[in-house]
Amino acid sequence: MASEATQRVSVLGAGTMGHGIAHAAMVAGYETSLFDASHDAVLHAKAAIDAIVAKSVELGKTTDGEARFVKGRLRTFDHLAQAVAHADVVIEAVPEQIELKMRLLRDVEKHAPARAVIASNTSALSLTEMAAVLTHPARLGGMHFFNPVHKMKLVEIVRALETSQETLTTIEEVARRMGKETVLVRESPGFITSRINAMIGNEAFYMLQEGVASPRDIDKALKLGLNHPMGPFELVDLVGLDTRLSVLEFLHKSLGEKFRPCPLLVQHVKAGRLGRKVGKGVYDY
Repeated sequence: MASEATQRVSVLGAGTMGHGIAHAAMVAGYETSLFDASHDAVLHAKAAIDAIVAKSVELGKTTDGEARFVKGRLRTFDHLAQAVAHADVVIEAVPEQIELKMRLLRDVEKHAPARAVIASNTSALSLTEMAAVLTHPARLGGMHFFNPVHKMKLVEIVRALETSQETLTTIEEVARRMGKETVLVRESPGFITSRINAMIGNEAFYMLQEGVASPRDIDKALKLGLNHPMGPFELVDLVGLDTRLSVLEFLHKSLGEKFRPCPLLVQHVKAGRLGRKVGKGVYDY
């Protein structure tokens, strides 16, 4: 499919990343479908998108008329077949569980048009392994967005073993139209950002476990001393401690001991301290 023909984007998964990607597609002018098996998740995502649009109007970045057009581009679904039936590009943004993603991709291939390009928002998992469940693996590539999507400018585009140039061109065009900058990555565990970020965040937990400094002082040191926009604990609370642990477990398995998850991080996850989404992580909210 030629990238210029892309008019309809379907986003699968209505969580934090999913609704952010859907909003980016809407603002870019795409007719946007948002799917989640949970009807409550769909309702919550729609409310979150409305809040982002309202904030843009409040800040003077969007007019009331433009906001109405943006919101009018969204359709929500709790049935996958309906959500992808007319898609030009399908972007999956479900939780970082490869079995879940592969089941979803099989269903996408059954119900989406044969021309549709498929992108995964995975932050670390193997695109080549996911693509292997498809009859035509060349149509799958990585499109790794960052949280919050409406503020973060980067998309990592990931080439799996069999990703076609046509697929990469389409993904690049969609990202560009969303106002994003891109980098192209040959598939490798953790790509660029997740691999480095996981290392920093894990080391911060080891420092906390050893009593080197408090979370606030570690965060402050990296922000003021290394010019990081957020400290590692602020960031992990935003991303989700369970998500970070999942990435570290995958990197540990793939790349070895230097990525072994810190026991204190594991303890936080077992205690249900998953970050901002539940009101408590390293910090309480």
